[in-house]
Amino acid sequence: MDDYVISRKISGQSVRTLREKLKMTQKEFADLTCSSKRTVENWESKKEPLSGPIVTLIELFMRKPELVNYMRIPPRTTTMRLYYMYNEMVCTVIDVNEINRSITIRNYIDNPLFRAFGVNTQPDYDDYEEFLKSRCFPESRDKMKIELERLGIPFYDPILIIEKTQGRVEGDNFSIKIER
Repeated sequence: MDDYVISRKISGQSVRTLREKLKMTQKEFADLTCSSKRTVENWESKKEPLSGPIVTLIELFMRKPELVNYMRIPPRTTTMRLYYMYNEMVCTVIDVNEINRSITIRNYIDNPLFRAFGVNTQPDYDDYEEFLKSRCFPESRDKMKIELERLGIPFYDPILIIEKTQGRVEGDNFSIKIER
């Protein structure tokens, strides 16, 4: 007897039915499943049942289609977006409006230890600035000018430092990707 209530095989028609239920094109579904459009076409047209890890993913989305919207990154509406990541996993997306000094965030993980702002789910711009500083060497660092020169940065600016270092801090696996 299986230890999980997960199917071991699934039909190509089930893949198509799910994709249509999610109102996705084959390309969009391919992006969601980290596969190619051609692979989705193959899944949907197969006469014999599919097996492997995709079966579990498809079944999870069939049981909980709201997961798709939960995982979707919203359209960007600001001039800058930061992705706070643990290894390759996006934990928090931060949209920044520097002119209005405002931010909006979306956490993609429940564990506060992996979120950019921990338990704070409504950080303000001051919290954001403190967060940036926490991902850089301190402004009071001995021989800071030498470090800034090594990075090719004319003055202490956390965003410029993070752009050069990806916000990596020794001893952890977090990083920051910036889109402008």
